[in-house]
Amino acid sequence: MTDDVRTIVLGLIAAGICVALGWVARTQLWRRRLRRKQTFFGLPANSESLLVVNREAGGPELTVKRHDVFALLELSAVVKDCGAHAQIVAHDTAQQGFGERTEFCIGGPGSHRRMAAHMVSLLPGIRVNTDPEPGPDRGAFQIGTERHRLEPGRAEYVILARLTAGEAGDAGRARPVFLCCGQLPITHQAATRYLARHHERLARKYGGGSFVLLLKVVNSGAYGPDVVELVADVTKAAQTPLPAPATPPRSSHRAGK
Repeated sequence: MTDDVRTIVLGLIAAGICVALGWVARTQLWRRRLRRKQTFFGLPANSESLLVVNREAGGPELTVKRHDVFALLELSAVVKDCGAHAQIVAHDTAQQGFGERTEFCIGGPGSHRRMAAHMVSLLPGIRVNTDPEPGPDRGAFQIGTERHRLEPGRAEYVILARLTAGEAGDAGRARPVFLCCGQLPITHQAATRYLARHHERLARKYGGGSFVLLLKVVNSGAYGPDVVELVADVTKAAQTPLPAPATPPRSSHRAGK
């Protein structure tokens, strides 16, 4: 074997080794990222999850609003990437506890029974104005001492939360509950897209713990759900119970003599 042939053979062998090592490294990196994603979402391979949504008004069938469908598509892609399975259920049929399966709860408390229950038990520091009558505070969020009013098409707010139940047993093994509670359906799509895009950064910051974020969808009339701003981390305020609403004193008087 001449020196030139030996050099070519050695070069091919070295190239093959480099390709193999690169493939192994990429595979290990992909697996590590997948494990982190599965851990953050509480979705190990072949696990089950719940997607809990509103019913469209007008009948018993499970008919989901358009933007909520888009939100479900965002979450379904996440579940599929993790190698898990999802079951879509209506808000008034999901009569079970939390912590056994990862749950994605989408909707506002005014028309979403399960979301309303989660807000009372898990986020007592947030109050949502569900008054059906028109007014400047309709749909507004009160978080601690701050109030965030709805401006349709210009500024719409949504709560994005990851919460762990900490029920009986090892709290670290409890599956998380993800809440997307918005002032309008388009905010649910925006929040789920934000979660899917930024889950790695959120996992680095919060690990496997709970967080509650207030997001603002900016100028949805022009940009749809694509422009989202992080307003604040409101975890502490959201988990601190608000004082009971003040009630006007009862008036009493005597009839004139």
